[in-house]
Amino acid sequence: MKDSAIGVFDSGVGGLTSVGELRRILPHENIIFLGDTARLPYGTKSPDTVHRYALEDARFLQERDVKMIIVACGTVSSVMMTKPVFDGSLPYTGVVYPAVAAAVKKTKCKRIGVIGTSATIKSGAYEQAIKDIDDSITVVTKACPMFVPLVENGYTDYGNKITASIVEDYLSVMKQERVDALIMGCTHYPHLSEFFRDYLGDKVELISSGGEAAKFARRVLEAKDLLSDRTEEGKTELYCTDSVELFSENVETFLGESKNLSISKCVLK
Repeated sequence: MKDSAIGVFDSGVGGLTSVGELRRILPHENIIFLGDTARLPYGTKSPDTVHRYALEDARFLQERDVKMIIVACGTVSSVMMTKPVFDGSLPYTGVVYPAVAAAVKKTKCKRIGVIGTSATIKSGAYEQAIKDIDDSITVVTKACPMFVPLVENGYTDYGNKITASIVEDYLSVMKQERVDALIMGCTHYPHLSEFFRDYLGDKVELISSGGEAAKFARRVLEAKDLLSDRTEEGKTELYCTDSVELFSENVETFLGESKNLSISKCVLK
């Protein structure tokens, strides 16, 4: 089982943030990623619909005998806290608790901001997870529904006036509330981190939910003695449920020019 792949899924391409981090910290591991691009965004769907989609996404990876699953989607991770997706037969993690643990550790003034999709913010998952660790922390949340389409459509070049204006509108509350740690509760958001830093300043710690999930996965695999023994570079299999051509354009944005990488279209059931 050590040489089985690590499975990752997301509603779209944002989960490639986790894939990129996995490839960096665990270069010898095989990775299978599923982006449900035909049904994105999940963030505007009901919890019941998101749960049904998540079960199908997880089944796709389990049928490929992965040794662990990372749910690299803030919306699914939030829904999972009240509607389980896994039965415990294999290790898994969402993005909520790894990101929260990092934010709680880094905040100095005990004021943490959380941004995410509408569904993620409405769920209250991040806020509850933070309060479970330290009830004295002030949590400031903000739904940012425009960030995903900005990233998906390539509005990520630093200096883009449209993106800068939307960032200022969404994050003004974070500046007013003087947060010193900001959880990017959607795996698309790190691609806007330059805009966030420019507006909020360098003293605010930016927490990548997808990146922290990948680091957490490494610790889990180490603890369970499931890290691969191979010495060659691992392979990355990417699957999407819609256009491979459009998906490929985003892959290059997230992962750059990559070796040992394949992209295929799949049908979920």
